[in-house]
Amino acid sequence: MSAPSGRMLAWWPFPLTETAIFLAIVLVYLVTGALDPNHTYFNAWDASAKMILRNAALLGIVALGASVVIIVGGIDLSSGSMIAFSATTCALIMMFFTQPEVQASGRIAMDTGLVTVSGLGIFLAMVGAVLSGLMVGTLHTWMVTSIRLPPFVATLATLVGLRSFARGMCLFLTKQYWGSETEKITVNTPFFGWLRENNVWISSVVFLVLALVTWVILSRTVLGRHIYAIGGNEEAARLSGIRTENVKWFAYCFSGLCSAIAGIFLMADNSTVQPALMAQGFELNAIASAVVGGCSLQGGIGTVLGTALGALFLRVVIDAVAKLIKAGADVYQGMIVGIIVVVAVTSTQFSTISHSSRQFFPGWRGIWAIPTISLAAGMCVMMGSANIQFAKDRLLLVGIIVTLVSLAILSFIKLLESHRAK
Repeated sequence: MSAPSGRMLAWWPFPLTETAIFLAIVLVYLVTGALDPNHTYFNAWDASAKMILRNAALLGIVALGASVVIIVGGIDLSSGSMIAFSATTCALIMMFFTQPEVQASGRIAMDTGLVTVSGLGIFLAMVGAVLSGLMVGTLHTWMVTSIRLPPFVATLATLVGLRSFARGMCLFLTKQYWGSETEKITVNTPFFGWLRENNVWISSVVFLVLALVTWVILSRTVLGRHIYAIGGNEEAARLSGIRTENVKWFAYCFSGLCSAIAGIFLMADNSTVQPALMAQGFELNAIASAVVGGCSLQGGIGTVLGTALGALFLRVVIDAVAKLIKAGADVYQGMIVGIIVVVAVTSTQFSTISHSSRQFFPGWRGIWAIPTISLAAGMCVMMGSANIQFAKDRLLLVGIIVTLVSLAILSFIKLLESHRAK
């Protein structure tokens, strides 16, 4: 069984899904550059490109692991907590390799949160962070294959538990080591300073290498064929002799490894570890990147190129929101990512529904869904336009127009479905 690829047209040499995402990236970039009062994307395109690439690379690293788990038929909701846990593990290991002069003034180190670490400590701390990702991946596999927990439940437990465990571990060890509890540790090392200065190209290179390795595994190895086979039909794969537990172990460990690598980068960028706040929402963004890139949540479908473009698209959209909305942009990021996920999943199901007897808006449920979706669309556009200068004086009118247009379009789809049903 070969790795499934995106849909193709006879006259177009590239997969349709990846082509559509690339065009969407270009469109969002151009529209944002035109609507932004400062025209940042045009006037400071190099700085904007660097920031987008850096954030897309970090998200892409996590999304690669999430996509492998999704293709095998699972889900990993713990990516954000895994990032915080691995970064905390890295920082706490460094505490045991601080320089003697810092150890002698532990109270000052605790008060300032500043710790200088030896080279050996940095290496072992990074190894410990990576091992923590592999251990959590093994734990996920054990819960899914041995305990028979649904992947959603197993990774939901670690989504909540890992971050809490990291906070408790941080409080306990800092009290034992510094004599006072703290959840925030700032680490200052020349190595991390070098990573911060070169964070764009280093993180991008690491992401490209991981993407290439993932592509080779999925497209050119027996393991990759087994991953797609299990995602397509696990029972058939088991009956054909595939050791499904081992394949799932690789998928979940790879996801944990990717999250751990991202945790090291985030720790280096911020020089600070605060597990209560670090990488919140990363799990949704990683899953969204994979889904937008063409991965099916039912398993068995997905590409590395699609996931990479999905991560880039998501970061461009999030950055566009920050450029257009300015103050309070983070309030709307989760809403926009959620909408993108719904639209992406719906688009993958559109062709299936259109060629079957199923309907998007069946019966009374569908009738009630139409005004709900229309009102939500109008409210979203109205709130999102609040900080755009040209729309400030006519926000209510903009919301009403979008609501009515949405209502008309969805009602027309409902009429077509009703006519087809007859």
